[in-house]
Amino acid sequence: MSQTGVSAWTQTCARPAGAPLSMNEHADVCVIGAGIAGLTTAYLLAKAGKKVAVLEAGGTIAPAETAYTTAHLTCVLDDRFAEVERCRGTDVLRLAVGSHSAAIDRIERIAADERIDCDFRRVDGYLFLSPGDPEELLEKEEDAARRIGLACERLEGAPLPQRTRACLRFANQGQFHPLKYLSGLYRALERLGGRVFTDSPVDRILPDTPCQVLTRAGRAVTAPAVVVATNTPVNDVVALHTKQAPYMTYAYAAEVPAGDVRAGLYWDTEDPYHYVRTQPHPQAQGKDLLIIGGGDHKTGQHDDPRTHWEGIERWGRAHFPRMGEVLWRWSGQVLETIDGLAFIGADPGGQRNVYIATGDSGMGMTHGTIAGILLSDILTGRQNPWAPVYAPDRKPVATVGDFLSENLNVAAQYLDWVTGGDVSSADQIPPGKGAVIRRGLTKLAVYRDDGGRVHECSAVCPHLGCVVRWNDGEKTWDCPCHGSRFAAEGRVIHGPALKDLERAGS
Repeated sequence: MSQTGVSAWTQTCARPAGAPLSMNEHADVCVIGAGIAGLTTAYLLAKAGKKVAVLEAGGTIAPAETAYTTAHLTCVLDDRFAEVERCRGTDVLRLAVGSHSAAIDRIERIAADERIDCDFRRVDGYLFLSPGDPEELLEKEEDAARRIGLACERLEGAPLPQRTRACLRFANQGQFHPLKYLSGLYRALERLGGRVFTDSPVDRILPDTPCQVLTRAGRAVTAPAVVVATNTPVNDVVALHTKQAPYMTYAYAAEVPAGDVRAGLYWDTEDPYHYVRTQPHPQAQGKDLLIIGGGDHKTGQHDDPRTHWEGIERWGRAHFPRMGEVLWRWSGQVLETIDGLAFIGADPGGQRNVYIATGDSGMGMTHGTIAGILLSDILTGRQNPWAPVYAPDRKPVATVGDFLSENLNVAAQYLDWVTGGDVSSADQIPPGKGAVIRRGLTKLAVYRDDGGRVHECSAVCPHLGCVVRWNDGEKTWDCPCHGSRFAAEGRVIHGPALKDLERAGS
């Protein structure tokens, strides 16, 4: 039986755990978040001679989204070349694609320089047409690729066990094991004098000269600059959350005979699309892991997330007849920006000396590495042509329709305040389940654990007051407005919220 909520990466690599921040510290730069964006930024700054302190809320490095990716390394943009070109123009598209290629190169070089055995390899990428989609989709992508000088080849089909429709082949993409890579990056950072403090959730940031980053335990890191690399910015209340939207995405790893699926990255054109890669099986000789993802939807806006795993498993079995047992299945959260490119640079909300990295747009491994390169350049005074591409204060005129649509969707979620609860009483909640209950003028997030004990919290997200919803697939409370997520008992596990759900009656 497959395990839910664990990834192929968490099951095949032990993550290093630092120690909590136990005394006040001083650094040149304080980085918040020990995922790929935070650790890459810290490593490159340490290489440049900066004293760096990293604060991580979880008990290990990469406790959140970096551990729940499928780890495609590609310059083939998730939101498609033609769409990014429409929104931002050909010159920006060229720089964006070049930055993702440079990120793959940088990962390869760091892995070689630091002798990190992370299963890095170069592979081809294939974008193939789904049934019913017009040939024009590929033609637009091919034309845009050629306008920016990116080589691609039109093929009759992707080299998969089941024949596909026409595809585009992009050479020299990449794949790796993200947690093996970050474990090596962590060791390299410590060797360079960087400090990583885990179990150190941030309470607030006091921007100034210098800044102070205060933890919940009452300790502080004082630094001239702060980098917020927490997937979604925990320092920002509104500015960026109107320009990006949280989506859940689903993945699983199943066994296939070794060599049955050619190593590569595969994407179809369906909406939401499916994405596929392989990984050497660490525990079974003669087997590979087949990793398939898809089923995206707005966070907190689906009744039963398990149907998405079931849907992508059906798709996988139709395309890979020799696919065996599903071993692990997991979900992650991606932040889709209004133009498909990340926000990396100075905080747009006006916090002085605070920098952010967010908006992975489904390309977290390369966007996170781009963030490390760009932010380390900014903080060491080096010019970088990518800065205007990823500027967090940008307002692309061509995306105004998407901007309005996403924010109308958020506004609609506040109607939950005037509806009834999922059930009328905690007695109706079976063990291992959660439900929202209306009690007078308020709403409660009520969870009954496997032992029958009832846990009651306010159902109001402490970020901006949206009512959370129960995620039965991951046993979490998810905010349908801005993507904050909470454990079943109410502990915050993903921002932008910094605080737990308030205990009922407190």
